[in-house]
Amino acid sequence: MKKHVCVFCGSRQGSNPDWSEWAEAFGGHIAVLGHTLVFGGGAGGLMGKVAQGAINQGGEVVGIIPEQLIEKEGLVKDLSEVHYVQTMSERKEWMSKLAHAFVILPGGIGTLDEFSEVWTNAQIGFHTKPIILVNWSGYYDHLLYFLESCAKNGMMTDAHFEKIQIVDTPGDLYGALIGLTDSI
Repeated sequence: MKKHVCVFCGSRQGSNPDWSEWAEAFGGHIAVLGHTLVFGGGAGGLMGKVAQGAINQGGEVVGIIPEQLIEKEGLVKDLSEVHYVQTMSERKEWMSKLAHAFVILPGGIGTLDEFSEVWTNAQIGFHTKPIILVNWSGYYDHLLYFLESCAKNGMMTDAHFEKIQIVDTPGDLYGALIGLTDSI
């Protein structure tokens, strides 16, 4: 059965040139496995690279974008499906509704917001969908340090961390994707 893999990531490429290459390859990997990519619709940054990778491999790609961002971010061409929404909240709602699993690549505040929301919803039992945090080049090390500090200070428990899987390399991400799509 075809799965919908939702990828949250930056509308910018970031400072590490490997991330763009890895993001595009990952999008292609989703397509090769026969799954559908669900993403934010924007043509820029890692977001656009993931989508282009899936499209280049003949994959199905669903973009969900607020209308006011189309001019700012552009829209990836040749999408299988596009959903135009009014707000970022609607975007996240659609993405969550369609997704069987979530993958979080490097990104900024929007990516952090998306990650926080799906993780919180998993923690309180609104869904049981897998969540993979991709820590390429140690990008999320400081965030993970902060989260571990939250646990040490009694604001989180180890059970919170059981809701996410953290991977560090493109190879680890491919393996996690294969593992999670077999289980969902």
